[in-house]
Amino acid sequence: MVVFAAQGDPRRTMALLWREQGAAPVRPGPRPTLTVEAVIEAAVAVADEEGMAGLSMRAVGERLGRTAMALYTYVADKAELLDLMYDHVHAELTADVVDDWRAGITAWAEERWEFYLRHPWVLHVSMARPVLGPNELDSTERLLRVLKPAGLSAPVARGIVSSLTYLVQGAATMVNDSRRAARETGQTDDVWWYARSAELGDVAPGFDGRYPLLTWLETDKEPNETVPYMEHEARVSFEAGLGVLLDGIAVRAG
Repeated sequence: MVVFAAQGDPRRTMALLWREQGAAPVRPGPRPTLTVEAVIEAAVAVADEEGMAGLSMRAVGERLGRTAMALYTYVADKAELLDLMYDHVHAELTADVVDDWRAGITAWAEERWEFYLRHPWVLHVSMARPVLGPNELDSTERLLRVLKPAGLSAPVARGIVSSLTYLVQGAATMVNDSRRAARETGQTDDVWWYARSAELGDVAPGFDGRYPLLTWLETDKEPNETVPYMEHEARVSFEAGLGVLLDGIAVRAG
């Protein structure tokens, strides 16, 4: 499920994204009894528990003990609320800038990894239409403060920021998809892979000869009996990809 953010009125949405905390739009009528922040926090809780498919103005209203219509005093619609939610949770990303760029990039990536596992719905928001809120931009600015002293050019730094983001998002998506698959199908990764691997061996007895490199790719693996198969694979791939990327940055660093 892909959702495109930034679909509301640009002027109003950007004003809300960049508002001072606690500030609310001024409207005629009775004094508001909620705050924009309360609505956002309730919406985040719904999305964390129910996923993007379960997010609705009605569900948020029920969590707050209000009707869906009561929320429109604070946000124009669900599209605007999604933008505010997205930037709100990015305030959790506070990795400190350190002198060692390698350690700093690693900390940034690890923090993002945990962030996406806490809020899987964020991964459904397409980066093709960025929200452009302060909290997400703050996180990117911190990463650039780590990269800048390495003597990289702006084009190279842009590529690194994008590559890091795609790496973490891709690996975290695999973990979240694996967990969702187990919940929705009632079948664990291990059971699914065991059944299909056994069948593949029966129907394709010459598999090793036809696909020698794919067979080689599966060698020298370190199994982990405490973590579901695809979650473990995603984590291993994340760490390997991050290491290769860091080594490449070291070559380009001044």
